[in-house]
Amino acid sequence: MTPGAPRLPRIGIPYRTRKEELTGDFGKIQRYVAALQFAAAEPVVVSLGRSREELKKLVKSLDAIVLSGSPADVDPALYHAARNSKTAESDSYRDHTDFALLEYAFAEQKPVLAICFGIQSLNVFLGGTLVQDIPSEIGSSVEHEWDDQAGAPETFHPIQIDRQSMLATLAGGSEARVNSSHHQAILQPGRNLRVVARAEDQVIEAVEWTGDSNWVMGVQWHPERMVEKDPLAQSLFRTLVAAARRPTLQA
Repeated sequence: MTPGAPRLPRIGIPYRTRKEELTGDFGKIQRYVAALQFAAAEPVVVSLGRSREELKKLVKSLDAIVLSGSPADVDPALYHAARNSKTAESDSYRDHTDFALLEYAFAEQKPVLAICFGIQSLNVFLGGTLVQDIPSEIGSSVEHEWDDQAGAPETFHPIQIDRQSMLATLAGGSEARVNSSHHQAILQPGRNLRVVARAEDQVIEAVEWTGDSNWVMGVQWHPERMVEKDPLAQSLFRTLVAAARRPTLQA
């Protein structure tokens, strides 16, 4: 940073999984880092091995949180559900880290952008439940899941957005085309989460926080993969950064 330049907002991003952290697999988390840098923020990658006290101290030094995607699935025991055979292995380190970050972010009124796995983690933290496997539980004709290991073209589909939502303002209307790489989704929204976007099969694609004036949004797609070309992806990160620059409001 040059002398006299304004401080960039520090925004925390948890590693996608403990395995990726321990093996030094930085490829996927780098997309979130790049998206935040593109939006003029300072990314802070958060270890999944930190204690609750360490995370509490860290959140005080951050201006906002981005909850990243993950190949893991949230432990169904956290929302009191039997495990579907299609549910992926959970990562207890990631669940612990997300819940601690969210607890302290809400207490400190730090903005949150929750992406893919992140929106599911946010929802469960707030008492909501999940569709554990869209193909087997809903049988949708919309292609939500994309195997990014197979080299196939990325999957996209349209979403319908509530015209009265913040997301509609960012999207410039009630429709958007988003990428898709998930087999789970929100079933019952958690407390103070308002559903603001759905796919054609009614799968929930975005939620907004209504509990207080803090800026908290969850999206089921991956804006970090589209930030260089997609105006909505750019708006999501830039609005998060703008919210992170505002003084913390007291509840």
